[in-house]
Amino acid sequence: MLDTSTIKRYLPWLVATALFMEQLDATIVNTAIPSIAASLQVTPLSLKSVVTSYILGLAVGIPLSGWMADRFGTRRVFFTAISVFTIASVLCGLSVNAHMMTAARLLQGLGGAMMMPVGRLAIVRTFPKNELLGAMNFVIIPALIGPLLGPTVGGLIVHWTSWRVIFFVNVPVGLIALYLVWKHMPDYQGHEKRPLDVLGLILFSSGTAILSWLLEVFGEHTLDALTAGLMLALSLALLGAYVWHAFRTKFPLLRLSLFKVRTFRISVAGGFFTRLGVGGLPFLLPLLYQLGLGLPAWQSGLLMMPAAAAAMGMKMFAPRLLARFGYRQILTANTVCIGLTIALFTLVGPGTPFYVIVAISLAQGFFNSLQFSSMNTLAYADIEPQDSSMASTMSSSFQQLSMSFGLATGSIVTAWFLGPVAQDNREAVSEALHHGFATLAVMTLVSSAIFWRLRRNDGDSISRGQVKAKEAAVPVTTP
Repeated sequence: MLDTSTIKRYLPWLVATALFMEQLDATIVNTAIPSIAASLQVTPLSLKSVVTSYILGLAVGIPLSGWMADRFGTRRVFFTAISVFTIASVLCGLSVNAHMMTAARLLQGLGGAMMMPVGRLAIVRTFPKNELLGAMNFVIIPALIGPLLGPTVGGLIVHWTSWRVIFFVNVPVGLIALYLVWKHMPDYQGHEKRPLDVLGLILFSSGTAILSWLLEVFGEHTLDALTAGLMLALSLALLGAYVWHAFRTKFPLLRLSLFKVRTFRISVAGGFFTRLGVGGLPFLLPLLYQLGLGLPAWQSGLLMMPAAAAAMGMKMFAPRLLARFGYRQILTANTVCIGLTIALFTLVGPGTPFYVIVAISLAQGFFNSLQFSSMNTLAYADIEPQDSSMASTMSSSFQQLSMSFGLATGSIVTAWFLGPVAQDNREAVSEALHHGFATLAVMTLVSSAIFWRLRRNDGDSISRGQVKAKEAAVPVTTP
């Protein structure tokens, strides 16, 4: 029997470690694609499958994770997920051709898909709602800093060593995480043994996989408009068929009736649309720094660091701010602040002092961290304990979709405004990118209206500890 206080002490570190490994790996590989292509003697474009296979693994694995956790227990599934991810990382590093690399990345995606929802589920079931904000606030940090550090770390590794090291660095982190899982991971299982919705898995996973892949390759000349249109129609048809199926089966893969819970619905919908604006920054900022300001890649990477530092520092203030103002005021106002911060990048150009860029980046990291901590905890404010597994799976599934949409939005906006602009013309590039930042800023500002639909006391069970007696604590059970 594991001690409850020990679990509460180590579990956030365990989940954060696993998520950092996953989030870092998801972005670090893109930097190494040219080096991998040269080593495997293929063209960089032919390695697009390395990225899309990982997305396919996520699309299939995330919806399945909730059912697996309920059936086999969180400890066993989380241990297996980290093991698969680590072994797949080694196989990626040992790949001798593109086919082996693609297969290993697919396996890696399946392992990574289990980490986020199962880790969140363990956090939600371990901590009572009045303690959930602090725990989730800590765990969300890797999701914020991983994408920022990935390109920088990947560039340094490729520059100084071999691209294979990018995958091998996951081994020591994975071993540490496995040890922590074995020692401190609680083992929760579902309240009922529901059968696997095989048809729902096929419909939803196929639809999301095709849609995510389509968004990933959007704008490439290798995909003609007719093919893209047909694939979009197919993905939407599959997702529509899943919605029809989900309301007509007793045990659906994703129980869409959970969207009747207002706080859960607003959290997922608000997060989806907010990420459309925020998700474009990883595309626009490196272009602004490298093409607009003429900075080398390593300096561009360093300018991404203040946002990561601010995200980590903000975790000390989030609980107090939410307790003082509540979710409605924080999410509505903070979304506006994010939009205004994105708009400030329209003022950055050749000759802008570095301290101004650092100040804007600090503000961006601060507001982004508060936003995601708030959205991710609000989702569980009114969810019953028996529904926490389903809520975690659904939240993670739609978050993955929103990330794909956000990246696609950034790519579309960038391509639209850059157009035929010569990349050696810094002023023209900066002006084009400023239009892109303005577009993302407006999109983010508009998304704040979704959070305005919250009621004043929504989320008080988490932010202010106003918990019903039956929700005051969730017992920790282990075999």
